[in-house]
Amino acid sequence: MARTKHTAQKKQNRRQTPAARVTSPLSPGPSSATARKSARNAPPSSGGRPTQRKPHRHRPGTVALREIRHFQKTWKLLIPAAPFIRTVREISNSFAPQISRWTAEALMALQEAAEDYLVHLFEDAMLCAIHAKRVTLMKKDWELARRLGGKGQPW
Repeated sequence: MARTKHTAQKKQNRRQTPAARVTSPLSPGPSSATARKSARNAPPSSGGRPTQRKPHRHRPGTVALREIRHFQKTWKLLIPAAPFIRTVREISNSFAPQISRWTAEALMALQEAAEDYLVHLFEDAMLCAIHAKRVTLMKKDWELARRLGGKGQPW
């Protein structure tokens, strides 16, 4: 079979008079390009019920960067105080049962030191991940950061 060339036929735009623009109940709706575009993007209606809009979503990483900026500006502690104090008392009771009382200043100093240690460990581990051309923090980044920084277990 021989192939035939199909050519597209160009439609002619005819100017309408204002009286011709009025639509009758039998004719389709507005013929403007914006009306067609909005009808194409609109979700299908389901039996006359109003459609719900989707909640606004930020692009990936936008909220994370906003949180980083927020937490860099704040000076408050990040770990909630009550669970931290509970954990400290539990650990101290297992190692030294004779120590049962802690002053508030000692617990606050311990929490500040623990958070400072963790934040610096996060920073070092993230640098290790970036050096490996990754943005995801992995266990091996933590291990390398602890080993290079001399933090935690002696190697």
